[in-house]
Amino acid sequence: MLKIKCKYRKLVLFLLFIGICSVLNLSCNSDTNEDSEKDVRTDYLLPNIDLSHWKVTLPIGNPTEVEPPDILDYGTNEILKPFFYNDSVNGALVFYTYPGASTANSSYSRTELREQMVPGSNNTNWTFKQGGQIKGVLSVDEISKDSNGDYHKTIVMQIHGRLTDEQRDLIGQKDNNAPPMLKIYWVDGKIRVKTKVLKDVNASDIELLKTDAWSDDKGYTFSEYVGFEKFSLEVKAEEGKMEVTLNEKETIIYNDINIQKWNIFENYFKAGNYLSTTDEGSFSRIKYYELQVYH
Repeated sequence: MLKIKCKYRKLVLFLLFIGICSVLNLSCNSDTNEDSEKDVRTDYLLPNIDLSHWKVTLPIGNPTEVEPPDILDYGTNEILKPFFYNDSVNGALVFYTYPGASTANSSYSRTELREQMVPGSNNTNWTFKQGGQIKGVLSVDEISKDSNGDYHKTIVMQIHGRLTDEQRDLIGQKDNNAPPMLKIYWVDGKIRVKTKVLKDVNASDIELLKTDAWSDDKGYTFSEYVGFEKFSLEVKAEEGKMEVTLNEKETIIYNDINIQKWNIFENYFKAGNYLSTTDEGSFSRIKYYELQVYH
């Protein structure tokens, strides 16, 4: 009888040991699963972009514009959702556009931000004398090709001029539009810069205010190929000088008579996706991961 009891005792102890191990293992697995589920629930990224001083123009309507504070709710805004939304996997703000509605002074469409120093108003802007700086990290996610198999081009950043009301009335213009001093393009995987130059450097101050006093320069293409990878752009504007830098490596500096004369205008920054084609079926998708402006 004693031998039988010993055998049962050992069996019972063995079964208890197995049971305890199983419980501990289940507990560990449960904790691991809970942690994994928690990671899945919280593993999303947001772009480093404050939209409180930007309005966005869309390729629909006449065209449609959304200003602060409404733009801050872009995640739930049904008008914005198809064109302006988060890529929460990569932490980017997506700008999608195609040929559609365009502004009065252009034939091209855009999903593009326009700086508003005073939220909801276009009337407060800055001069080169006052200075400004814009920094962005972005990528071209996808873009269509033309009939020759070449990628279409799009403008990803700008400095745009603006007439004051007094200047507008002085030259008898119907709106406050002035030329863009800076356009930065994505062209076949490279970054190309275009600026404005005077047709006559001796033009009077009144003549300088007219769009037809200015023409495009020959342009400058950065040597680095960015393709569809993430890249950074930085633009600095100050009295008589403008600098554009790609990936903190290569900088083009403008400090000639054209920049010096440009101080007559007010300006504002633009950033996004300004598709430079009206080809049927064309489109482009740009992602901004970071965007900051300083004055």
